[in-house]
Amino acid sequence: MTSPYRLGLSSYSLWPLLSSGEMSLLEAIEWTAAQGAEHLELAILGDDPDGPLPTIDSDPARIREVRAAADAAGIVLSNLAIGADLSVADDAERAAQVDRVRRYVDLAAALGITRMRHDVVAHAGAPGDDTPLFEEVLPRIVESSREIARHAAAAGITTSLENHGFFVQSADRVRRIVHAVDEPNFRTTLDVGNFVCVDEDPVAAVTQNLPFASVVHLKDFYIRPAEREMGDGWFRSRGGKHLRGAVLGNGDLDLPGIARAIRASDFTGFVSIEFEGWEESRLGCSRGLANARRLLEIA
Repeated sequence: MTSPYRLGLSSYSLWPLLSSGEMSLLEAIEWTAAQGAEHLELAILGDDPDGPLPTIDSDPARIREVRAAADAAGIVLSNLAIGADLSVADDAERAAQVDRVRRYVDLAAALGITRMRHDVVAHAGAPGDDTPLFEEVLPRIVESSREIARHAAAAGITTSLENHGFFVQSADRVRRIVHAVDEPNFRTTLDVGNFVCVDEDPVAAVTQNLPFASVVHLKDFYIRPAEREMGDGWFRSRGGKHLRGAVLGNGDLDLPGIARAIRASDFTGFVSIEFEGWEESRLGCSRGLANARRLLEIA
């Protein structure tokens, strides 16, 4: 039976190799295909046209080269992911952010990509109880996201926000934004692991947000109590727990429970491994893909 899921990688999983120059994007596409993956998601960090991945200022010839390489390898370029802050109070600054994201929508179209994740706030969270601040910025986020989604609809592209960055990382805040934007092509890139950054139960949070998912990110974390001293390489959840990226299936997330929730839902389509552990990137990705196939019962 054909699987309802198209399993692939986020380029973020290979970022140490891409950023060091050890692997080019064209080589990453070929390597992804060699692992039996179906797609590659492009996570663009920064706007440098000479960086590892194409940006809005890249030479059009480079964009055509990347698209042709993916076609030749049989790899779908599935999702384009960028940072953005649509919460800023200054109207001119926010308009510039919206214009930049709209240009990335056009880049996605040029690459043949049909899904695009843009952030809606800066990655760093706000201190303390940030609920009043969330209520203050929500209308700006909604208005800007709606404008971008309507621009993307003309190109047949679904836009989304991801549950990351602490400030909009909880399941309910993501859903509030999706509902408020109220555009059929605005959804969420659903990262199954990121909910632990705000101390939510991943199985419950994933189950709540699956109906709104355009893409699913599979990842894993090691989780240790706040009272322990873990040293370098760990970061803390909002509630103080220590977190560190792990090979998918090797960490502490209830991935069997998460996989059951995915299989029981109506979600179909792109599932991306997002590996950010300490292990060598290719090893982390290949083992993650193998474990994902077992979890999602992909033959």
